[in-house]
Amino acid sequence: MTRCGTIVLAGRPNVGKSTLLNALVGEHLAIVSPKPQSTRLPVIGLLTKDDTQYIFTDSPGLLEPEYQLHEVMRAAALRAIDDAEVIAHLHPLAEFPAPALQAVAGLKRPPRAPIVTVYTKADLGTPRPGVLAVSATRGEGLDTLLAALRAPLPEGPFHYDPDELATQPMRFFAAEFIREAAFEQLHEELPYSVASEIDEFREGVEPVYIRAVLYVERDSQKGIVIGEGGRTIKALGAAARAKIEALLGQRVFLDLHVKVLPKWRRNEPALKRLGYAAS
Repeated sequence: MTRCGTIVLAGRPNVGKSTLLNALVGEHLAIVSPKPQSTRLPVIGLLTKDDTQYIFTDSPGLLEPEYQLHEVMRAAALRAIDDAEVIAHLHPLAEFPAPALQAVAGLKRPPRAPIVTVYTKADLGTPRPGVLAVSATRGEGLDTLLAALRAPLPEGPFHYDPDELATQPMRFFAAEFIREAAFEQLHEELPYSVASEIDEFREGVEPVYIRAVLYVERDSQKGIVIGEGGRTIKALGAAARAKIEALLGQRVFLDLHVKVLPKWRRNEPALKRLGYAAS
């Protein structure tokens, strides 16, 4: 009998959820950054192995909201926990022991789904017997983790084609990879003020044509993103294009623009327009 179910990777910001998702599915799907709170929307990755299909959800980090975008991120994380059939509670091994997920998430009652505590970044912590520890960067402990997650998964047919790696469209990943490049190329707090939107995604042509807009909150930020002589936006675009091409397996022409959308992180209509719906 096959098993199939949704497993949410949950935990505080920067515990390694996105790195683990990418390691498990064997493809760079989720944004990875040393800066916390880079995941704004859940990313869903698929792994079909033997008689089991794992539907992994990389959820935003559980944080204390400071503005409206944070509220949306927290709501998305809590929804993912509520919808999951298994919860992998991630916590760095160096910060052993892990607090209860109920406390981390600020829940009034424990989640209904079984919780598997997973200690991440095992290469940076002291080995401890009897705990489930993984190093996603080194690929260590992944088989043990999959076995632990398989046991509580419900029996049932696969939900997706076994060859699929993701459920979201390429437009979604293109926008995310542009934002990931912004986290890499821009410094301090600026990446948190950046949002990306795909205006046009034209497949069936060579190279694939993508027109995208990077939104910032102030005019002064627009100048920084563009850079002297357009250097910064060119470097950002080249990095994003390489990421999109790697996932798409085709050459890409990325037509990237920068616009100001004042205070979009604190503006509900702007958040909805950018795909950060509160519902």
